[in-house]
Amino acid sequence: MGLWFSGGVVASTDAATATATATDTATATATATDTATDTATDTATAADTAAGAGHGQGHGHGLSDDPHLFVRSWYPSPSMTAARDVYANLLRDTRGLRREQSKAREGWYERLTWEDKEETLFELEMLLKGLACFANPRNHPGRPNAEPPAAHDYRGELRVLQDVLARALHCVRQLLGERERAFVFTRYLETVLPEDQVRQRLLKDQLAQDTPEESLLVLRNTFTAFHDVAEGLLRLPRVSHRLYDGLVGTVVREIGRNTYFDPLVALEFRPELDRIRHPEVLEVLHTVDEAAHKVVAVAFLALFRGLRYAALVDVYASDPASVRRAYAILAVFRSDMRALARYLGRHASSNLADAFERELLTVPAHALAGRHEELSHRAGRLFALRGTLEGLANALRVEIRKVYERELPPLDETTFARGQDAELGAQIVLATASLRATLHHAVRALCTELAPSSEPPELASESSARREASERLRRDVWMFLQVLRAFLAKAEAATEDPDRWASHASFHFVREFLEHFRAIGYQLVRASDYSHLDRFLAALDSLRDVDLLDPRRLRGAIDECIAFYGFLDELFRNVSRRAELQGVPFDKKRAAETLKIYLGAA
Repeated sequence: MGLWFSGGVVASTDAATATATATDTATATATATDTATDTATDTATAADTAAGAGHGQGHGHGLSDDPHLFVRSWYPSPSMTAARDVYANLLRDTRGLRREQSKAREGWYERLTWEDKEETLFELEMLLKGLACFANPRNHPGRPNAEPPAAHDYRGELRVLQDVLARALHCVRQLLGERERAFVFTRYLETVLPEDQVRQRLLKDQLAQDTPEESLLVLRNTFTAFHDVAEGLLRLPRVSHRLYDGLVGTVVREIGRNTYFDPLVALEFRPELDRIRHPEVLEVLHTVDEAAHKVVAVAFLALFRGLRYAALVDVYASDPASVRRAYAILAVFRSDMRALARYLGRHASSNLADAFERELLTVPAHALAGRHEELSHRAGRLFALRGTLEGLANALRVEIRKVYERELPPLDETTFARGQDAELGAQIVLATASLRATLHHAVRALCTELAPSSEPPELASESSARREASERLRRDVWMFLQVLRAFLAKAEAATEDPDRWASHASFHFVREFLEHFRAIGYQLVRASDYSHLDRFLAALDSLRDVDLLDPRRLRGAIDECIAFYGFLDELFRNVSRRAELQGVPFDKKRAAETLKIYLGAA
């Protein structure tokens, strides 16, 4: 039962009137359904994690990228008021920890006394997640490799795995503190105890995970063994797919079994790690429409988590000794941003509509007429937000694919050649800067959509942000000009012979153009103050039912597109004249490569 937003009109107001007498029943049913869905989602999360951990072939060991399996506990910023506490209402109890386990982890974290405990815990959990994401070749830089797995030598990947295991062990030792001595003493006992019964009791004690410290000791024990195995395998002249996949699958399954440190869920957030510290963003969240709370909060949390990934990649890449480790965090970045793009592009609109529909069904029938204008305005705002979210999803998909396929060094025999680590690190830092700029643009665009009268947050230097925004706008205008030009050529050809029979397939280009407009053109229209915006959108809206397309509607759309083409052409020249782009020529070749990537991914 989905609610469709179109042109700021509440499309289901009449339906709400007819069903107002069943409001209470529908609301109760929706509530019960949501509760059941949440329970099913938690069950699916656990099932997918367990099932995924058992798969071989090096694809997605234990890590589900389903965007519905994402939301984790969250503590609100003190600046948020209790009445509009976005995080407390949204991000809670989704790691699967029982109440007493969650309290135990919170108490353990509070007892940690050193200043860098947040950074250490974040690094550990991202390394754990990186082990799973790196096991999936889809998350690696470079173009898809046609080489069969059986023919590939996995020594390069195994070196990354070994380096990540070593660093994770370092983080575990820091978090254990004095408990590290217990591990050392246990290892000593294993060498001197002669009785099997006593050794078995010791083994059971090592597997206990009743406290976070015990879960860390389990990681300390198993990761030490995994690191030793990886070191031994690297002495072989060649590491086969079966050996590598068997080891990495075992590692990821062990992470999935950990009670207190199991981050193997896409788009997951933790209260101690994911506080948004920008007051401008918190104010925007504070004013978001009730129906959009969940979608907007997930978008912001994921984008800021992505910025932390980029910062961690820079730390690793800047040191030749740790540059291999950066590939594991890059794999996490790609996995989470792919899940975010899928969520915003495919699921956000239905979530917005369903949430608004539930609110609409609670309005009494006698109040609909008086609240029609308010509800219509809210529906229009949600419709605009949906367009922005879909545009951001497309931008993330295209920009990340471009960086990973064209700018980041791929994983091959030459990547880790002796003496090349410093150069490799510099390449990764430059590519990460492009990823960071993409996330900055997404945060600012979302803030501008939600609070157009407020200044977006300063995520980079003012001059750098202006130049990046202008370069991106100029490129996007040029890209949509090419799409618009192709559409006009096909549309003019389709109208040349009015007596020719027009099939559904002959108007397929119309559907393609509408998809391209939603992905690129909508944001340009919203951001450029086009004076004929309503007329242009109405003309495109008339093309949606391509089965019923008639020449008059197509002719009207062509005329509006010709006018919009002239506007964009002038906008391109005006943007190029901006002060921040003086002396910065337009890179048509690079823009064409981005357009090619977009069209290939569309």
